Amino acid sequence: MHQLKQILLVEDNSNDIELTLTALQENHLADAVVVVRDGEEALDYLYRRGTFHMRMDGNPTVVLLDLKLPKVDGLEVLSQIKSDPKLRRVPVVMLTSSREERDLAKSYDLGVNAYVVKPVDFHQFVNAIKEVGLFWTEINQPPPVRNGFGT
Repeated sequence: MHQLKQILLVEDNSNDIELTLTALQENHLADAVVVVRDGEEALDYLYRRGTFHMRMDGNPTVVLLDLKLPKVDGLEVLSQIKSDPKLRRVPVVMLTSSREERDLAKSYDLGVNAYVVKPVDFHQFVNAIKEVGLFWTEINQPPPVRNGFGT
């Protein structure tokens, strides 16, 4: 049975959204990509509340999470995901421009699955997204799903 490959992209930069979507679509790496532009909206999506209260059950295959976000920052989103038994097995990739050691260390302390610094060069950026998407949607073996949640 084909499992829906859905990516949640949490990004506030329009150019990065466009480049990420292009890389994922050109390489057919997801059945659907949901884009939210701030941390609050990401949590609303994951918890099926607000404008997302009617979305289907289940979690994304992977969350691509920017660090510096409006309303609720990426570290707080990560903290909430990894502290919730219904969400903690959802892979989270911090996709950020920050090379600061404290951001890297704090992300791993909170349970991030990968930390990827966004390349500045267009072709390197697209290639990085392709590699991240390929790993998390094709190569990685996700946890079993029970009752719409990884358990």
